[in-house]
Amino acid sequence: MKDIARATGFSVNTVSKALKDSPTISVATKAQIREKAREIGYIGDGIAGALRSGVTKTIAIILGDISNPHFSIMVKEIEKRVREDGYSTFILNTEEDKELEHAAIISALGKSVDGIIICPCQQNSENILFLQNTDVQFVLIGRRFKEIMTDYVVCDDRQGGFLATEHLLKLGHKRIAFFGGPDYISSTQERLRGYQDALFAYNALYDPAIVFNLPLLTSERNGKLEQTLSQTANCTAYFCFSDLIAWEVVACLQEKGLKVPKDISIVGFDNIQSKFSFPFPLTSIRTSKSKMSMTAAEILLEKMKTRGTSGEFRQIVIPTELVERNSSRGI
Repeated sequence: MKDIARATGFSVNTVSKALKDSPTISVATKAQIREKAREIGYIGDGIAGALRSGVTKTIAIILGDISNPHFSIMVKEIEKRVREDGYSTFILNTEEDKELEHAAIISALGKSVDGIIICPCQQNSENILFLQNTDVQFVLIGRRFKEIMTDYVVCDDRQGGFLATEHLLKLGHKRIAFFGGPDYISSTQERLRGYQDALFAYNALYDPAIVFNLPLLTSERNGKLEQTLSQTANCTAYFCFSDLIAWEVVACLQEKGLKVPKDISIVGFDNIQSKFSFPFPLTSIRTSKSKMSMTAAEILLEKMKTRGTSGEFRQIVIPTELVERNSSRGI
């Protein structure tokens, strides 16, 4: 700052205030000082600033599997929104494991983050209860706990499960297998409820023998998916927990000489193709990843600003809708 002061003719105190965006410094002076700071390569000492203010301007995003495009899209949207308020982010991957999730939370707290956005692995609630006993503000995204009061932003999983199953039923399918995630995950539970609701509404038989729970990580599904498909010989359609599982199912069916949708109709969940182009158009349930991410970020920004003093929890459920493509057809 002394170098900038010498170069601009202002005092060190004025330079310091300008770089901190003080309202006591004119816009023109701020612009001149900031331009000179960029020119000479000034980098503020964030650690020293955090020690003085108690604010690091950082947010941790803790997710189960960043390789899943659904999560990577959300990370981009969160990062974009919080950047507008001067925050930077870093990502921690839990591999959907509660021990790694605990380690990620400890790591984030050790870096004195101002807030956390987390998609919990939900193998138990201990990590979220631990977070509640800290001073760090946090918001859940994608999943929620019924037994714990927290802020969260989720999509309407039950509605999505209903829409996917209803679509297949309207196409004339009666034997529809459900390929869910682990049964302890809230989104699996709610999508299954929607699946059951649709079967009941259309007087179709619910058969638990064609309801399956699969690991969320692709590496853990290797071999299990083919074994699962062998138990669905009399099914004409599949409703899959995610687009990733749906595409893996398509690949397995192709290896068996079966075609989608000629032999089997498939509906996924997440509508990843809204952001990416893939050669196989997949019917899917649209979840507004941008709206979920922006809403979670805005709730966290407000909580950090007020330090959660309002005592109220924001619990937002975003509607879902069906996007029909070429992976489903009537029989």
